Amino acid sequence: MTCSFDIENTHQGLLVCGLDEAGRGPLAGPVTAACVHVPDAVRGMAFWAEVTDSKKLTAKKRDRLFDLIREHCAFGIAECSAEEIDQMNILRASLLAMARSLELMQRDFNVVPAMALVDGNQKPPLSCGIQTIVKGDSLSLSIAAASILAKVTRDRVMEDLCRQFPMYGWSSNAGYGTATHMAALQEHGATPHHRKTFAPIRDLIKAA
Repeated sequence: MTCSFDIENTHQGLLVCGLDEAGRGPLAGPVTAACVHVPDAVRGMAFWAEVTDSKKLTAKKRDRLFDLIREHCAFGIAECSAEEIDQMNILRASLLAMARSLELMQRDFNVVPAMALVDGNQKPPLSCGIQTIVKGDSLSLSIAAASILAKVTRDRVMEDLCRQFPMYGWSSNAGYGTATHMAALQEHGATPHHRKTFAPIRDLIKAA
């Protein structure tokens, strides 16, 4: 099954949005989420043929689609910080970031969805109907669009943080536990942007 608006079309008459997050697995940085509503009037535009799960796209294509989605859709982008992740755990933080992204879309575009299509099998705390869809970013174009906004935004956040902390290589590893990142942790320790409840960071702090 290809990425399409077929799932959206099963909710005829309802205003539908897609939600996804980026950054659940990294050792550092926020978890970022996005909410996207694709108006009927723009669903026929050519660029939708290129939209799919952000992880399947090159960085160059993601950046181009990021601009097109923001130009033609209602959207919200939000995050939970590393500190919040440590306070509530990564699952709850991911779901809260999704809820925040929907609230921002409602505030900024005055778009109030009746149905949210959510990537995965967990329901965020939303005030509208929810349909969870495993691998939804490869099936629903609304979710795929949200995945692109979330990933591009988070990658840019990590690039900015890398300018402050260049030794960890976040501009290339986005905070994941690569060899470069792990070696820098051993040499320099953790930063305020590291998730201190994640095992490698927790173990490093205990050993210090």
